[in-house]
Amino acid sequence: MEKPEGKNNRKYFNLKLIPKPESGFLYEPQSRFQNFKFALQVFKEFMKGLRALHFVGPCITVFGSARFSEDHSYYKEAYEFGKAIAKMGGTVMTGGGPGIMEAANRGAYENGGKSVGCNIQLPHEQMQNPYMHKWVTIKYFFVRKVLLLKYSYGFVVMPGGFGTMDELFETATLIQTNTIQSFPVVVFGKEYYKDLRDLIENMKQERTISEDDTQLILFTDDVNEGMDHIRKYLRKNYFMSRIKPSRWLFENKLKRNGR
Repeated sequence: MEKPEGKNNRKYFNLKLIPKPESGFLYEPQSRFQNFKFALQVFKEFMKGLRALHFVGPCITVFGSARFSEDHSYYKEAYEFGKAIAKMGGTVMTGGGPGIMEAANRGAYENGGKSVGCNIQLPHEQMQNPYMHKWVTIKYFFVRKVLLLKYSYGFVVMPGGFGTMDELFETATLIQTNTIQSFPVVVFGKEYYKDLRDLIENMKQERTISEDDTQLILFTDDVNEGMDHIRKYLRKNYFMSRIKPSRWLFENKLKRNGR
């Protein structure tokens, strides 16, 4: 769009869109007070999540669709991932909802492992699944994504939709930019993700990404192969160190009951 010339330029920059009732996301520009209030709400959500999840790690986060039922093969494979992560001594973290998330949490929960979730508050409430020892419900998607990444040292991406793709590419971008380093990513479902693999290969050929950007990503149909990929990078780059709760910050109680 061409900008008007001369004095009209000032008028051009003062225009704003007035959203229809169904377009609430477009309520901008807001007042300075509204922006300040929003910033406080975001801060509150971050503190809520950070306090609730401070002692849950080290985690492996499992991403995937909420729409797969208990009798689906992907649900069963996600359960096996949860079970294997528990056996390795890690904590399973998910988005806290049904489907793949429930399966991974359940695999850990029913096999002596730790299981946690970071649920999202939606207009039509997404209920947390019953297979978690601790969870927190977050209002904003971007805060939730930070929390799902912050406490994890590896990622399993099961078949899913837009949300799962968002989480996969967010993680891949953070790895590419060295924001997070040496964090293995397992993408489960070679046939399901066939077109995605082809797209990534095309990106490498066109040099929009490099070979190094994908070396931590494994496409597989085998749970054991996926877990071996995760173990290899964890053993190479990390060692265990315990952290102690502070009674001055009431973290003993938080550790047991905080949600």
